[in-house]
Amino acid sequence: MKVSPARAAAFDVLTRVEAERAFSSVLLPIFESDLRPLDRGLCHELVLGVLRRQMWLDRVIDAFVQKKLDPEVRLALRLGIFQLVFLDKIPDHSAINETVNLAQRAKKTSAKGLVNAVLRRVSKGLPVLEFHDDVERIAVEMSHPRWLIERWLQRLGPSETEDLAKANNSRPAIAFRVIDQEAAGVNEVLQASKPSEYVENCFLAKPGTPEIFELAAVNAIYIQDEGSQLIASAINTGSGEKVLDVCAAPGGKTGMIALARPEGLVAAGDLHWKRVQFLRENCLRQGAGNVKVVQYDAAIALPFAAETFDAVLVDAPCSGTGTIRNNPEIRYFLAADDLKELRKKQSKILKNAAAAVKPGGQLIYSTCSLEPEENEHVCEQFLRDGPFFEIVKPRVPEHFITSDGFARTWPHRDAMDGFFIAAFQRRF
Repeated sequence: MKVSPARAAAFDVLTRVEAERAFSSVLLPIFESDLRPLDRGLCHELVLGVLRRQMWLDRVIDAFVQKKLDPEVRLALRLGIFQLVFLDKIPDHSAINETVNLAQRAKKTSAKGLVNAVLRRVSKGLPVLEFHDDVERIAVEMSHPRWLIERWLQRLGPSETEDLAKANNSRPAIAFRVIDQEAAGVNEVLQASKPSEYVENCFLAKPGTPEIFELAAVNAIYIQDEGSQLIASAINTGSGEKVLDVCAAPGGKTGMIALARPEGLVAAGDLHWKRVQFLRENCLRQGAGNVKVVQYDAAIALPFAAETFDAVLVDAPCSGTGTIRNNPEIRYFLAADDLKELRKKQSKILKNAAAAVKPGGQLIYSTCSLEPEENEHVCEQFLRDGPFFEIVKPRVPEHFITSDGFARTWPHRDAMDGFFIAAFQRRF
């Protein structure tokens, strides 16, 4: 029995994502660290591809198998079918044999015949899937939970909902910014990349570019979505002023804010000690030494004197529905009721953060959610609760400004993760 390192690693990552509700973005760097570049690329493609197509893959499996399957067998079949249908460069016999061996590696030897039979049938043609209605069709074909598709259909309509779901299942460009221009290999990557139209020092590389991850590993570049960089660049203060990043981990925005203000002070914090430690280390890796890192619960109170900061960023904990294309498992972890609890927490954090803003200072509220409850509704409630702040236009390109004075990015419209940005100024 022989299983390629890439497929073995992909199987192990997907097993933990499903069993532990772990995030692929956290697990992949760990499991890929010992793989060769080609194997690393295949592992990445298998994990993200299966997660992006999981509901559709399961429907295909269920069309051929009418009995309950062990999780390991179903996972092996997902991997095998994904290779047969979506990875043209992998021969059918290799995909089938490797998947059968994966089942044996998972100690499911009795299922080898079933796995082999299902994959051979798939290699000859896909079943015709039937759906109760168009909502179910979109949900299954795009592998998004029905409740999420229904929400988007109400707001965006059928055509744009499908476009959004397709964008979530696409392989996005890799956005990054340069930390060390003189590092070996940086200029070559820059020549092969496209500069961002919207953010200075942001570049877009083709999906799967192995050199990107090698340069990130030596801190020559920092991988960060274009929309995330847009939020950090929206902070409108001078170089020597004080800025607070309230919900700062993992620290990409914090580092960017600090590097733009070398003579200023940036305070940053988060709730859990491990995240705080990672935040501190991540800022240093970016060369941002002017960051004071603190641990606190922003939903209770902040350990700073009132009216201390020239600008405060609240990049609030959220559902993450704007980042599904880079974190595909999020769609399976969320439930509709989660949005209510998130809104309560976001409102508390925004209220606490507002107290730290100086008169005339700036308060930025952002999320990586597409949902109004976590965005417009939070901001509208914040403005109703007190007279101290007024809404101002965020410092972002006009292209992203909405009719109500906020800013939004969309995966299907802007080819970046979906973010919401609101800017407020303290009156007195």
